Amino acid sequence: MNFLLTANLHSRYKEPTTLIVHTKEFRDMLDRVFKIKEAGSTIRTEIIAGVTTFMTMAYIIFVNPAILSQGAKMDFNAVMVATCLTAAVATILMALLANYPIAQAPGMGINALFSFEICASMGVSWPIALGIVFLSGSLLLLLTVVKIREMICEAIPEGIKYGIATGIGIFIAFIGLKEAGIVVSDPATFVTMGDLSSPPTILAIAGLLVTAILMARQIKGAILIGIIFTGILGIFMGIVEYRGLVSTIPSISPTWGKLDIIGALKLTYLTPIVTLLFLNMFDTIGTLIGVSEQAGMLRDGTLPRAGRALMPDAIGTTFGALCGTSPITSYIESAAGVSEGGRTGLANIVTAFLLLLSLFFSPLASMFGGGYVVEGSGMILHPVTAPALIVVGSLMMHNITKIRWSAPDESIPAFLTIITMPLTFSISNGIAIGFISCPIIKLFCGKGREVHWMVYLLSIIFIAGYLLV
Repeated sequence: MNFLLTANLHSRYKEPTTLIVHTKEFRDMLDRVFKIKEAGSTIRTEIIAGVTTFMTMAYIIFVNPAILSQGAKMDFNAVMVATCLTAAVATILMALLANYPIAQAPGMGINALFSFEICASMGVSWPIALGIVFLSGSLLLLLTVVKIREMICEAIPEGIKYGIATGIGIFIAFIGLKEAGIVVSDPATFVTMGDLSSPPTILAIAGLLVTAILMARQIKGAILIGIIFTGILGIFMGIVEYRGLVSTIPSISPTWGKLDIIGALKLTYLTPIVTLLFLNMFDTIGTLIGVSEQAGMLRDGTLPRAGRALMPDAIGTTFGALCGTSPITSYIESAAGVSEGGRTGLANIVTAFLLLLSLFFSPLASMFGGGYVVEGSGMILHPVTAPALIVVGSLMMHNITKIRWSAPDESIPAFLTIITMPLTFSISNGIAIGFISCPIIKLFCGKGREVHWMVYLLSIIFIAGYLLV
């Protein structure tokens, strides 16, 4: 009797027990691959971080094809697929090569340069423009392989590193305020207060307050909860349009493999190739430093595995040219996931999975990541994700305390780096001004030997670039 009962129980619970063992083995495998415990994180935290990063960068899935279809006249749906596919591949590469929670996607600003300047203004066809992107990405990959990019990253002075991190924080917050409609352009004062009675702005303010309260109460996943709350509230307010859940994946064939590399091999296109190269290089370096400093991943002022961390955007850019999209870069929105505790590449795997999943659930992703057109003004706001950007910007401000403000030769270049980013709406400009001012001030203060020779070289290149432009 007892034997039969024992056999029956064993038979009944054999599969669940096996499932628990397998689940534990799977968790152990994840920990071995991504060193989650060593990083002071958990699988749950990494998942929340990955989802949070995706939610704050999901707008690129729709904004990027909109930009490329306007100026470059590329197929919207094909570019949308290329955006998701390339971003997912590059994000996974960052996870596997460097084990960092820093997502990749087509860069904002660089996509506008590709579409409106290279294609629309210069009259370059988009297949040749993709060829230009491929050549630029190949050069970027070469500089990464020979470790010149890594050398640049390690040569950046401490003050500039913390200035970059702080500047990116203000830049993120400024983008959030702009996307919320709280700050708008003004012909007399450049920027001014927006219409706070506007429904999307009210929604963004409500989301900001809820997110801030959740964070103040130290509730885990506060930013993600805030995004979900804002999105659901937006549906009830009639601002976020419910567009269904599932749709078929659009075809990528209109852009797949259509790049014209031979057509791009002309001296005329040397300037756009070099311009894309430098913009991509320093956007990525700036973001890596800013986000890694926010995550506490810098060691003695340097980023471990920097060479590996600089590979994904270079590979992603060349692959993106094949798929049909503009250059790939590290995303500053990754700071949102980092602020939720993300410390390993597992967060990136989650983000990449959601990027691929969004191909099947694009209507659902567009509800929260999509824009809202304000009647009368034509402004496009993103009130659901804007609060997250503002909060993340505030979290990155702690880096400003690490700058030696008592030493003008360090504090002034850092300050110029910080202030230039939001005022010129460019991470690259902030980095350039920092690199130009730092060696000049140090040199005339008798401290020229404290500056790495690479910084002097980059300073000369930046000065020449501005003079030529």
